[in-house]
Amino acid sequence: MKKTILLATAVLGAWMLSSCNNNANNPQSEKPVDSAQDVNEAVKPVDNNSSEFAVKAANGGMMEVEMGKLAQEKAQNPRVKAFAAMMVSDHTKANDELKELAGKKNIALPAELSTESKEHMDKLAKKTGKDFDKDYMDMMVDDHDKDVNEFDKAANNLEDADLKTWASKTLPTLRTHQDSAKAIKSALK
Repeated sequence: MKKTILLATAVLGAWMLSSCNNNANNPQSEKPVDSAQDVNEAVKPVDNNSSEFAVKAANGGMMEVEMGKLAQEKAQNPRVKAFAAMMVSDHTKANDELKELAGKKNIALPAELSTESKEHMDKLAKKTGKDFDKDYMDMMVDDHDKDVNEFDKAANNLEDADLKTWASKTLPTLRTHQDSAKAIKSALK
């Protein structure tokens, strides 16, 4: 155990040093998801599929919270605002559970959104009024379709029992989000 912690500390320290010293030429500094996965591949706290799932779930959960906060500010439709509040509440809870689980297993998670997620946020932030509501709900339907698929696979196939259980426990909430997003999207037409 001490060797694993020492190795994790060394890898994390080396990664932090390289990212601090070479931001202009280091694409890793722009891709926190890749960086977290690189640490997990070096340290091997769990199998690759389990750590990849945890990293993707953490990034997706952070994106849901940030987009939900944005939608609470910018949305016009009360149903969209209510959905956004549910996203912030439910995904904050799930993110906290995942962080706690990852901490116990020494799984590195991204500290900030991926570049792709930031781009989605920036694109959405430029929208206003009904265009914002429609685009936000379109993104939520697409995102939750992907999430439900990924979490279903994880709940059935992951090797790590704790992550598998967490995915199973989180899946019904994601299905509720998916159904709500589809209903709101169709009502906005």
